[in-house]
Amino acid sequence: MADQDAKVIASDSGHKLHKLLAEVRACRLCEEVLPLGPNPVVRASSTARLLIVGQAPGTRVHKTGIPWNDPSGDRLRDWLGWSREQFYDESLTAIVPMGFCYPGKGKSGDLPPRPECASAWHDKVLALMPHIELVLLVGQYAQKHYLEKPYRTLTETVRHFADYGPLYLPLPHPSPRNQLWLRRNPWFEREVVPELKRRVRRFSG
Repeated sequence: MADQDAKVIASDSGHKLHKLLAEVRACRLCEEVLPLGPNPVVRASSTARLLIVGQAPGTRVHKTGIPWNDPSGDRLRDWLGWSREQFYDESLTAIVPMGFCYPGKGKSGDLPPRPECASAWHDKVLALMPHIELVLLVGQYAQKHYLEKPYRTLTETVRHFADYGPLYLPLPHPSPRNQLWLRRNPWFEREVVPELKRRVRRFSG
């Protein structure tokens, strides 16, 4: 009976999440301030075990509707040790950025994620993904939102990744713009990347 109850609950969560994602993709909260218009990019399933919380889509992702479909995504998949097929397996991996739409260009790169997405949608989406075991917090916006006590800088937060237990793992953004940061902080690829690979290995068999 317990197994049957679990299946019913999972089916109910999946149905509710499907309806919620349709609402998310129809969201127009920020329409007036988005330079390319709204195109919410988010992936989730009730069976997902890994959640990736990044910043916001760039122009290439906005155009294709495929998250992390750019050089940043290539590097992130390399850190994970995953193929594109594994990465985009929605039954395994949820991708819920801080901002769902391209926010526009700033003085040095893209603008910050629009704050409306997290406040309007994140709690609702996460409530319907009961099997999440690991949350990758990619970049300072995700870390400030989800971590109770992030350190003063992203570098310090990532360096002290062990402080955030088995659920959260803070990461720098894998953008090519961060190449200098990676050169200045060789401990990241020496210590954090192997730990990331170890943690996700159990999801990939």
